[in-house]
Amino acid sequence: MKVPVLLPKVFNHPFTYICNSKKIKNIKLGDIVLVPFGKKKEIGVVWDKLKQTEKNIKLKQIEKKVSSIVLNKKMIKFINWFSIYNLVPKGMILKMCLGNLKNFDETKKKYLTKNKIDVSEYKLSTDQRNALNNLISYGNKFSVSVLLGITGSGKTIVYFERIKRLIEEKKQALILIPEIFLTTQFKKRFKLFFGYEPAIWHSKISINKKKEIWKSIARNKIKIVLGARSSLFLPFKNLGLIVVDEEHDSSYKQEENVIYNARDMAISRASIENIPIHLITSIPSLETYNNIKNKKYLKTVLNKRYENHPLPKSEVIDLNLESLNKKSISNKTIEIVEEYLKKNNQILFFLNRRGYAPFLICKKCGYRHICPNCSIYLTYHKILNKIICHHCGYKSSSNRKCLDKKNFCDFSFYGPGVEKVFEELKGIFPNKVIKIFSSDYLNKKKQSENLINEISDEKIDILVGTQMISKGFNFPKLNCIVVVDADFTGKGYDLRTTEKNIQLYNQLSGRAGRFSNESIILYQTINPNNQILKNILENNSENFLMNELKIRKENNLPPYKRLIAIIISSVSKEYSYQGALEIKKKIEKLKNVQILGPVDSPIFKKNKKYRTRLLIRSNSNTLCQISLAKVLENLKISSKIKLTVDVDPINFT
Repeated sequence: MKVPVLLPKVFNHPFTYICNSKKIKNIKLGDIVLVPFGKKKEIGVVWDKLKQTEKNIKLKQIEKKVSSIVLNKKMIKFINWFSIYNLVPKGMILKMCLGNLKNFDETKKKYLTKNKIDVSEYKLSTDQRNALNNLISYGNKFSVSVLLGITGSGKTIVYFERIKRLIEEKKQALILIPEIFLTTQFKKRFKLFFGYEPAIWHSKISINKKKEIWKSIARNKIKIVLGARSSLFLPFKNLGLIVVDEEHDSSYKQEENVIYNARDMAISRASIENIPIHLITSIPSLETYNNIKNKKYLKTVLNKRYENHPLPKSEVIDLNLESLNKKSISNKTIEIVEEYLKKNNQILFFLNRRGYAPFLICKKCGYRHICPNCSIYLTYHKILNKIICHHCGYKSSSNRKCLDKKNFCDFSFYGPGVEKVFEELKGIFPNKVIKIFSSDYLNKKKQSENLINEISDEKIDILVGTQMISKGFNFPKLNCIVVVDADFTGKGYDLRTTEKNIQLYNQLSGRAGRFSNESIILYQTINPNNQILKNILENNSENFLMNELKIRKENNLPPYKRLIAIIISSVSKEYSYQGALEIKKKIEKLKNVQILGPVDSPIFKKNKKYRTRLLIRSNSNTLCQISLAKVLENLKISSKIKLTVDVDPINFT
């Protein structure tokens, strides 16, 4: 009997094998098997369709089944759909599903989560109870519902209650979160509610732990999974609900290797599984808002903060009114911060720039440090005393001989980063405990857990944080936030800059005053009349979203059009551009699509590769990926160039 077997490799089709029924009984769809491939033996999965070929090839035998676990039909359908939509080989998606679980032999240790619920009592407000009843009323079949709630309104407890009812029916639930740094505090809230810790899935957990979790999920032993993007590919046996927390967050977009948007693919998986999916947000993504407006998605709203605590007051600090003398923090800001510190409140200084200074300029010769691998300036990190590229990781000393070849360059630092603000604050508040909350300082699980615990236990007075701090953390004593540089200019290559700024600062303000009636957020800026800042201060997200949709429609942009980016990279700028021209000629034969470019990417050199972009625009209700895939499959691409496809790009770097 001929059997199609998909291998977790860069192939978009299964290979055909023979199954000896005497050796292997009852081979079926989704079985995990061991097969010979070249000179090696590989793990594969029995797939749904044979690949037709005219070649006369001697077929090899399937050697054995390697696990009692089977990937169900819905999972196989999801992988097939994911491949079509994102123009990614099926084998690469299967690799994400199987992970590094090469050894499927049974283990003595089983990772099991309690099935019995032992919850703490949470008293829902009237708003929360109504929202919960709405979510329940939508039923247990496929629907997309959006739980909209201002920051601090208790959205998490509402969907916890929803999950509790589902797992009482022996079903499983997946909670997607945008950042793995959120798992520490989220885990605590989960345990307080459910009485046990969730199974956590992300790239940093060990292979052995992954193996145990993977098997327990496949056997319906684990009921609730809290995970980052990759948890979407776990083999749930009886999935009943998917929750996408902070659905608007751009971190759901994976932009390397297999490129996809986990939020959108979560909706696809829920559709295939025929189960509900809840999108959770305070200000929705424009795509989600448009789907609510068109009644494609259902909506439930929480209008009040839990226990009616008010949102923080806002105040704009006009930096043009005082001379900072190379300082980052105004005197007026310091006065307000001191008042809050006297009342034993915690303070957050927010600046979305890592390191000490984004770039250095020599006072004598004007030299600027640029990455040798990428077309961007290097960021100076004072604590490491290194200049670093935040794209490729290149590190170097900032020392450089000046024009006279005798003396070193005398560099000035431009654009403060979190380290510079930290240094200033140490001078202003020498007796206070001050820490930096940035990915550079939280690169290990223990480091992030320790810092979050210190903040929660009120052992830290002042935090200096990047965008990471805005996402979902709950610190009861944090009642004053300072936005060090409220700059809304953007970088010109992200059509979602305005949308992201509104969402970011809304989330940021939500970190303050969750348990207080007196909280404040200060916006230091040289542009006090900026329209985006006015929108943030007015807190009228509906008005902003409507206006932004109008602009998108006028400019033929998503969600009214579909965009697909094709990035052609090469060690030679000429090869990159010529390759793009040749590919464009092939794609231009397609009907009902517009091809823009080729143009240099804004970051035209990255990791020693020159990058040229094409942009394909089509109607949002047509799946042009099917016809595009046929063109790309038949391309004869030079080995000197690499082609990357990004469906629904969120930026154009």
